[in-house]
Amino acid sequence: MKTEPPKKLTGKVSRVLHATGDHYVSQSVDSLELTYEGIVGDYHAGLTRNSGAREPWYPRGTEMRNERHVSILSEEELVEIAKSMDLENVDPGWIGASMVFEGIPNMSYLPPRTLLFFEGGVTLRVDGYNAPCRDAGGSIAKHVGIEAEDHQRTDMALAFKDAAHMKRGLVAWVEREGVVKPGEGFTARIWEQWIY
Repeated sequence: MKTEPPKKLTGKVSRVLHATGDHYVSQSVDSLELTYEGIVGDYHAGLTRNSGAREPWYPRGTEMRNERHVSILSEEELVEIAKSMDLENVDPGWIGASMVFEGIPNMSYLPPRTLLFFEGGVTLRVDGYNAPCRDAGGSIAKHVGIEAEDHQRTDMALAFKDAAHMKRGLVAWVEREGVVKPGEGFTARIWEQWIY
């Protein structure tokens, strides 16, 4: 069995965003306060959450552990997504980002269990890849002004799934509490990897 040795990468937080309403769309803020329940006051906060389409093994709405406190996107991958969709840009808030990183090549490929150690003391543990969906694509269509009765059924919503394949970012949960700000550096610790 082939294994990859552990490694460390460094990057920087370019933006932090907060979803304060009853929807995942987020807005840029000056800092994020993180507790063991996630981002304080955020749409995705909570020790538990209800299962959805990503968990077909449970009936929808089943209470389960919340491993999706933080949605992380990459500046570099957002540029690639926008280019693939013939857009000037894709704002990370349109698709519910909590943080945007820069400087980590192929960030969406960081494996589960990767630890993100921030200069200010916060630690996040990556749960895994955040697959693109029509809902996020529909949000992009709505924000760029496409007229539609159902934005999730537009060509743009469907195009997002292909454009964002393995570029949609990661979800993570809070392992150590604190505050994260734009401009803060972090180290990604990737464990030894192997394929079963």
